[in-house]
Amino acid sequence: MKISKIAVATATTAALALGLAACGSGEPAEAPKSDAPASGPKYAGQTLTVWRLGAPNEVFEKYMTDLNTKFTEVTGAKVDLQWIPWPDAQKKWTAALASGEGPDVTEFGNDQVAAWVAQDALADITEIAKGTPDFQQIPQNLWGYETIDGKVYAVPWGGGTRAVLYRKDWFEELGISEPKNWDELRAAAKKIVEEKGSDVDGFAFNGGSDANMSLSPFVWSAGGDFAAFEGGKWVGKLTEPGFKEGFEYYTGLVSKDGVSGKSRLNLNSVEISQRFAAGKVGMYVTGGWDIATIKEQSKGKIDEKQMGFFSIPAKDGSGPAPAFQGGNDIAIWKDTDAPELAAEYIKLAAGKEFGVRYAKDNGLLPLYPDALAELAADPAQKAFADTFAVAKGFPADPNWAEANDTKAVLQNAARAVIKGEKDVDTALADANKELEEILNQQ
Repeated sequence: MKISKIAVATATTAALALGLAACGSGEPAEAPKSDAPASGPKYAGQTLTVWRLGAPNEVFEKYMTDLNTKFTEVTGAKVDLQWIPWPDAQKKWTAALASGEGPDVTEFGNDQVAAWVAQDALADITEIAKGTPDFQQIPQNLWGYETIDGKVYAVPWGGGTRAVLYRKDWFEELGISEPKNWDELRAAAKKIVEEKGSDVDGFAFNGGSDANMSLSPFVWSAGGDFAAFEGGKWVGKLTEPGFKEGFEYYTGLVSKDGVSGKSRLNLNSVEISQRFAAGKVGMYVTGGWDIATIKEQSKGKIDEKQMGFFSIPAKDGSGPAPAFQGGNDIAIWKDTDAPELAAEYIKLAAGKEFGVRYAKDNGLLPLYPDALAELAADPAQKAFADTFAVAKGFPADPNWAEANDTKAVLQNAARAVIKGEKDVDTALADANKELEEILNQQ
């Protein structure tokens, strides 16, 4: 399935940061209307398979139990809930597409939707999106990643970005203030390693499947970018000065400053959070969803009093660096044998009651304006609100997931530089060529 155009809303960041955008302004005059949730007998005896991404913890499991219990009350159907680790998601979806034995409903990262629409994996849910009253409260400009060629393929479930999670107690103990620029971030990371030992990462390097979530703020802060659509094709920007400067700073934290171990160049944020819970990480880039998991994994040794977030600082201290304009969606797998039942599930899960709770329980920003405004007043959310106001997105191309996840273009370049296998210019030139080839595939 060829995608001729991907509509990505540029005003998303302001809407999420301020929570003031008008709702439903772009709704067609005669939008299809959805039926009310079906009564129990219609779906009694049926089972819906739902994939949730991530590692379950007490908070997440409680949410899913409440959601699925309500779903059974409303429809009479049961839910087969399966937890899929984020790093395994691409392989699971690929296998499901090949075998025809996938979920009925699945969670997605919003930047992954286009790639799977291109694979003809997701159902067109335009009528559901336009006909569900709750969904019309979600500002229209927050449907950018989900809308392709005028059709909607997923429902926004929660928005957000990433910031630096740090050991607040260590900062107090060592007399470290929250870093306001790159130099202060480097100095803080080095002091943590000096005082806590070389087996501790002062600022953990992410080289896994979500590595570009950590790299991108430094690149964007330096004025760089990954690629741009110019003259009908994608042109890589990895060799330009801004990207090179951010890339050198991030890889240099390991190769020059030694604030993260060279033996841990392949770790993703899930694995880094486990080291954080074990007292082996001082800072790393992640989201609020890791708080509950770390509390659980540390068996209570690390709790909210010892953890805090600050925005990744801009190079010159002018404020927060741009970070990824992210969010999670919920979608219907096209091969489902129960499309009507799957529709009832996403209407309940992403409707206002459970949609707001999903976002809050997952450390994300709710997409319903009144709930977002309330959350933005919480000091604990300041780092994310400030960052999201300047957030940016990765190239809106269905092949980005291949470059980012499958081929690990930038991860390989970073490892090559840190290990001394290539100099920065060579590594970025090679990566730029590969990135262009992937993004311009038909």
